Parts: sequence; C-alpha cells; structure tokens
Amino acid sequence: MSGDLIDRIYECSVVPELWPDILDELALLTDARGGLLFSANKALCWTASETVRDVFDEYVSDGWFTRCSRRVCLMSESHPSFFVEQDFWSEEQLGADPIYRDFFRPHGLGWSAGTGLRLPTGDSIVFSMERAFERGPIEPEHVERLNAMRPHLARSALVSARLGLKRAQGAAEALTALGLPAVLLDPTGRVVEANDLAAALPGCIRFGAGDRLVLADKRAGERLAGALSGIESASGEPSCTFPLRDEFGAPALVLHVMPIRRSAHDIFGQSYALLVMTPLTAPRAPSIDLMRSLFDLTPSEARVAQGLAAGKSPEEIAELGGVAITTVRSQLRRVLEKTGCSRQAEVAALLSTVPSGAA
Repeated sequence: MSGDLIDRIYECSVVPELWPDILDELALLTDARGGLLFSANKALCWTASETVRDVFDEYVSDGWFTRCSRRVCLMSESHPSFFVEQDFWSEEQLGADPIYRDFFRPHGLGWSAGTGLRLPTGDSIVFSMERAFERGPIEPEHVERLNAMRPHLARSALVSARLGLKRAQGAAEALTALGLPAVLLDPTGRVVEANDLAAALPGCIRFGAGDRLVLADKRAGERLAGALSGIESASGEPSCTFPLRDEFGAPALVLHVMPIRRSAHDIFGQSYALLVMTPLTAPRAPSIDLMRSLFDLTPSEARVAQGLAAGKSPEEIAELGGVAITTVRSQLRRVLEKTGCSRQAEVAALLSTVPSGAA
C-alpha cells in the first residue's frame, strides 16, 4: 500500500479540503466511481469526489440521506471493517429497497463499500466508496484494500475532530489569561469547558444535570438558548450581549455570547459558543470605550448610555450633545435592544454597576 497515500490521509486531518482527492484515490483502488465522507454531530457535514458530488448533493438536499438504511447498518456494526450491500441484504431486498430502487440505481449507482466510525468527540463518521451499478458489487479483495486504509482514516478523522474542539477550547484559555470568566458551550447548552473564574461565579449561574449551564435569570436563559440555537448556521447572529440579574432583580453580570463556527472546509467537529461574563460591581458610570466593547454600541449610542448612567434625561443628553431629541430617542431604542433592557431606568441601573476600570 502506498506510503504516500497514507501520508496524505494524515495531512487531511489538518487540511480538510484535501479529502476529495483522497476519496478519488480510494475510489481508484476499488474501481469505484467516487468516494464520500459524511460527518454528523448535531449538524450534517459532508464532502465527496467531484464525480459523485452532484448526485449526493441531491441525496442530501432531497432528504434521501435521512431515509437511507445503509448508514444505520454501518453505524450498528462494531467490527472495524468496510461492509458491502451483501453483508446486510439479499438481492431481492435490495431491489425492493426504495433508496436503491428509486435513487441509487436511477443515478447509475447501487454498489458500495462503507464503514462507520463513532469518535469520542461525539462525531459519527461514514466513509463510502460508490461503484457504478453496471460494474457489479465490490469484490472482497477491494474491501481488503480499504480495510488496510481504515486505521489511518479513523486516526485522521479523530485528529480532525479533536483539533476542532481544541481550537474552541483555546479561546477559553486565552480569556482566562485576560482575567474574564468564560464557558465553552455546545449548541445544546452543555458545558464543554469552563475556566476557573467561571466556576467561582455566584449562585445565579450553576452547572446542572448533563453538564448543562443553568441561569437563575429566566429571561437571560431564554436569550442564551436563542443564541445557541443559531450557532450552527452561518446566517445566525454573530454575537449577542445581555445582562444576567440576581435573585433580587439587580444586574449581576453582562453575558457575551460569541459563536466559534467551523470553517467552510471543516468536515469534523462542531460549532461552539463562547460565553464570556463581565461582573458588575462598581458604582461609577463606565467609559464610552468600555460600553462600546461590552454592548457593541456605536459612539453615539455609547454617549447616550453614558448619560443615562450618570443620571441625565434624554433631553439633557440631546442638549449637551447638540442633537435633536428625536435622534437621542432613536439611539436610546437601540441601546435598550443591545443591552437587553426594556426601560430607560433599567439601562441606567445596569450601566451604573459596570466597573469603570474593567477590561
């Protein structure tokens, strides 16, 4: 077996856009039309040889993937091997199976050799070589060639998945060095990692069953759940900031949710959210630069917020800034939205507790 091919399989663990070329070579080894790689961990990601990409784009987008029993059979096998159709079904069963009858065979496919992997990171991986139907089933000697490659494919997949997680964990480690409490969450709200500062936070944040992060403030919990629901989507909210109140209704922390998404070519791993927490303790009004960084305010919005924190009315803020009161009210509406507050008094109370020297 080619040492060069093995080396390039491992190269894919850190350069995932090379996988289609590897799938092409594995297809050549087995006289197949092309190869596939599926990865599922909350969301489905996949890549394929160019020769079969269009077919399997339809396979995924039209819902055939979710109905296909082949993947279920592969993932149910504990034996570390590639399997072919004859390992699971008779000729009659294949001919009657809707996926083979109505999708694979009309597209000129219908024979494959595939294997399933369950990684410790939670990823479920399927490698599959797809052969033209007219060529006939994949022979045992070709399956053995794939089995010789399987340990290398599995190790490369594991490295890719772990690297994806480590990249996200690195952000939490960096925030520890900055002195900010930080928690790394998956899309379900499970805590993947928490730095020591987060573990020492007051009782308004706790770690519940199944390592889920639980916020005592119901409204903040809803905001967090909404932010997490969008981190798998490229069109989701890039980040959001909102206050967390204690049991007395007073703002205790400002929470910042920042998505850490996989790259466009990252087949393994999943997206995460980094939750950064800024304690609110000091009685002085914060600086404009600090408020801009905490709540993503524009300079004019930050000036309005600073005025509120100092006890000024919108009319006074407008007069001091030399702008129309309608302008200040428009800016105030955006400040309310970005700080997660519903009333002007809440904004003033929230910002009056932000430490003036926080970073």
